[in-house]
Amino acid sequence: MKIGITCYPTYGGSGVIATELGKELALKGHQVHFISYALPFRLTDYVENIFFHEVEMSNYPLFEFPLYSLALASKMSEVAKYEKLDLLHVHYAIPHASSAFLAKQILKDTKDLKIVTTLHGTDITLIGLEPSFLPLVKFSIEESDSVTAVSRFLKEKTLTNYSIEKDIEVIPNFVDTELFKPGDSCSFKHHIAPNGEKILIHTSNFRAVKRVPDTIRIFEKVIKEIPAKLLLVGDGPDRSECERLCRELHLCEHIKFLGKQEALVELLNASDLFLIPSQSESFGLAALEAMSCGLPVVASSVGGLPELVKHNETGFIAEIGDIDRMAKYVIDLLTNEKKYKIFSDNARSRAVGMFDKSKIVPLYEQNYLNVLNS
Repeated sequence: MKIGITCYPTYGGSGVIATELGKELALKGHQVHFISYALPFRLTDYVENIFFHEVEMSNYPLFEFPLYSLALASKMSEVAKYEKLDLLHVHYAIPHASSAFLAKQILKDTKDLKIVTTLHGTDITLIGLEPSFLPLVKFSIEESDSVTAVSRFLKEKTLTNYSIEKDIEVIPNFVDTELFKPGDSCSFKHHIAPNGEKILIHTSNFRAVKRVPDTIRIFEKVIKEIPAKLLLVGDGPDRSECERLCRELHLCEHIKFLGKQEALVELLNASDLFLIPSQSESFGLAALEAMSCGLPVVASSVGGLPELVKHNETGFIAEIGDIDRMAKYVIDLLTNEKKYKIFSDNARSRAVGMFDKSKIVPLYEQNYLNVLNS
């Protein structure tokens, strides 16, 4: 098949999944064309059968704001026409699905360009509910030839919030379990925790919805009971506030802000437990990558997280903002070696058994075939 993929190329779960999906499809012999304003950050190495088309933006004095959605639609139609694409797979509803619909209309007299839209989270639960966007999101979903969602939670939320009767297929996020696997990071672990302290880790975009300050307050309670360190990976709007909180709680020597990092596998393998106390999480890709490396996860009971993290098996689930309970769960795991080993093995087994790329990517391939044959 010849497949066009559009996603946000910067850090974020939707961009990661879209890029990794494209790479896997290319390795299987499909021709994949990425269409976006920048090269996806995980598309660093050359992969045969992958092509990148940059959406070029022109600045005219007449236009107060850049018209990206229109430029994207124009580039989509151009690539689809001259590269003879079979379908466009767009990740994130706004503006990608609406741009794809416009591209489809541009080409309607010469070809029937199919559109597959994958919903990832805040495009449905936050941005799309804005009154100015709601009709557009609803229209774009209904006009797509196929719609997928990364969790049952997100599917139900979409059907309810937008009064949609269209069928939505749940295809969960996936992970390369051969890349994200338990490994030896002794030297780095010793550098972070020279006295054998336990290492907690959190990765996110540091937005309010991730509740990173809760991670710090959980750690504050943990360190009172056991020697520990906390790694905070990523960057975003709440980072300065989190750094201020660390200073206020006198925890700076125990918490390391690492910013955006490429060596995520090494960081996870140097750690003992993953924290994700989010307010909203449609799937929790960061938690899946941690589980694949054998890390138990302590998470909030929101969105798709309970579909990923099995309570009292691969980690623990607590109510949003219940810092005391989350800290209790962390201490329980990190002070019971036998229990920790069971949870670690369970986390790895669940990632391999249910969310490995070899199990999920064929679901997308079948979805494409269903669309093309309909």
